[in-house]
Amino acid sequence: MRRVILFLGLMFSLLSTAQAQTDLPLDRIKLPPGFAIELWARADNARQMALGRVDEKGGVLFVGSMRAGKVHAVRFDAAFKVQNVGVVASGLQLPVGVAYKDGSLYVSAVSRILRFDNIEPQLDRPPAPVVVTDKLTPDTHHGAKFLAFGPDGKLYVPTGAPCNICEPDARYAQIARMNADGSGSEVFASGIRNSVGFDWQPGTRELWFTDNGRDMLGDDVPPDELNHAPRAGMHFGYPYCHAGDVRDPEFGAKRRCDEFAPPAQKLGAHVASLGMRFYTGTMFPPEYRNQVFIAEHGSWNRSKKIGYRIALVRLQGNKAVAYEPFASGWLQGESVWGRPSDVLVLPDGSLLVADDYAGAIYRITYRR
Repeated sequence: MRRVILFLGLMFSLLSTAQAQTDLPLDRIKLPPGFAIELWARADNARQMALGRVDEKGGVLFVGSMRAGKVHAVRFDAAFKVQNVGVVASGLQLPVGVAYKDGSLYVSAVSRILRFDNIEPQLDRPPAPVVVTDKLTPDTHHGAKFLAFGPDGKLYVPTGAPCNICEPDARYAQIARMNADGSGSEVFASGIRNSVGFDWQPGTRELWFTDNGRDMLGDDVPPDELNHAPRAGMHFGYPYCHAGDVRDPEFGAKRRCDEFAPPAQKLGAHVASLGMRFYTGTMFPPEYRNQVFIAEHGSWNRSKKIGYRIALVRLQGNKAVAYEPFASGWLQGESVWGRPSDVLVLPDGSLLVADDYAGAIYRITYRR
């Protein structure tokens, strides 16, 4: 009897997976030759992703969310096949950001950063969180915070402007860094309207980040930005200057654009650039190595929608030389069925894509 129940359970799981595959029109996704995309996991309102410990038996992917208020744990085996998706935290305020260090999971929740210690052995019965800090700004407008540990061991935390366009105080429109215990917080970069994704370039260990441009200046102004911050103390222009050369009509008279760091690459206007990662794997062809993948969540107030894709920024050294689509098709005409929110490279070199609109995580692979 037990074998029959297990068999029926397995069949139900396979049928559910097949049904999920057909629910999402993945055949509409356009990729370069040799690449393929599959539905890897379902995760409600999936946003930022962070890898936990990975060994010869498999590992865990942690996934934040926004309006769902949850943090998911996706368990996978040594072949990177998903075995289980569970929830390790719920009822949180905009827990978009997740980061992992030394066995602990860090989660952003607007004004707070929480830490779940020794998380992996306790996925089924998660521990109570420890408050790392509760001194971040409480605003929910641009209050969802991406998280990542840098090569310096510091936890990097952005705080967006609490508005579309305003002249906020120094607590806002910046990326800060702090020690893992929440102490020693300092501003690393400023003049950043709303960054929801950053990574460090292999080799140089320098910070690169996306920034969402302001609204209400028309369909095509200003561009979103991919920025490069090789040192602390740089200012990227907000609210005085956008994308390096667009003076703000309200605040632009106060400062000159040449006072600020220009973007490394102008992105599409209102594409809503979120998560970004350098490609550090070896599965993809050599021309993709150490290049930048960006999840473009898609416009919300443009007369014709734009974004809803994975973009690729090609670099030569520290210079961006091309900006092009890599994966598209979530936008069909003016109809949308998915919105990429983050990207992450698995140890086997495949690329994960989170989609908060479809509640999905996709896996992109390459076969020669």
